[in-house]
Amino acid sequence: MDAEKSKSAKPHYHGHRQRLRDRFIKGGATALADYELLELMLCMAMPRGDVKPLAKSLIAQFGSFANVLAARPEDLKTAKGLGEAGIAAIKIAEASALHLSRERAMELPVIASWEQLIDYCRARIGHLKNEELHLLFLDRKNRLIADECHQRGTVDHTPVYPREVIKRALELHASALILVHNHPSGDATPSKGDIDMTRKIVDAAKAMDITVHDHIIISRAGYNSFKTLGLI
Repeated sequence: MDAEKSKSAKPHYHGHRQRLRDRFIKGGATALADYELLELMLCMAMPRGDVKPLAKSLIAQFGSFANVLAARPEDLKTAKGLGEAGIAAIKIAEASALHLSRERAMELPVIASWEQLIDYCRARIGHLKNEELHLLFLDRKNRLIADECHQRGTVDHTPVYPREVIKRALELHASALILVHNHPSGDATPSKGDIDMTRKIVDAAKAMDITVHDHIIISRAGYNSFKTLGLI
């Protein structure tokens, strides 16, 4: 009798994955809490076991769902219970989100799709632990040609050479560009180094008939636009 009971006993999470999938398919991402969305993602990589505790612990460890996706593989490896398959699933989700936001940013002229551009920049560098300066090169219709990381490291400590920026713009036949960098501290206020570097690039670009539309500083909390602040 005990053997039969043991055989028929099902884990407490039996059917939970299917219910989670059903809710997601019917209601989309907004139908699930962040930990449930992460749980569903991990289910595809970890076919057995209850991954709800792991999903919750990952969000607790990294601070948010977005931070989990943006975490470096070496940092994800420190999470107890998360193997290579789970890490791959998380990084695939991040890459998919980035590709989607990039495609949306490229659909229309950047000036006409500002919110999509900001979403793309946030997805690209908003959650990085280290500072990166990116150059968004635009064509004559202000469509995105390329997004390239120009440097890593704080602007105050790593010199940015305007001639290198303009040289690359000319190579890509870009008519305009937007500077974007992140502040991992969370404060999107421009530093003196940010302002000085931007002015030098604007002056160099003007001499070559290249427009610098803006310099955007991205942080986890929000963003700042040099144009809005009257700095360009």
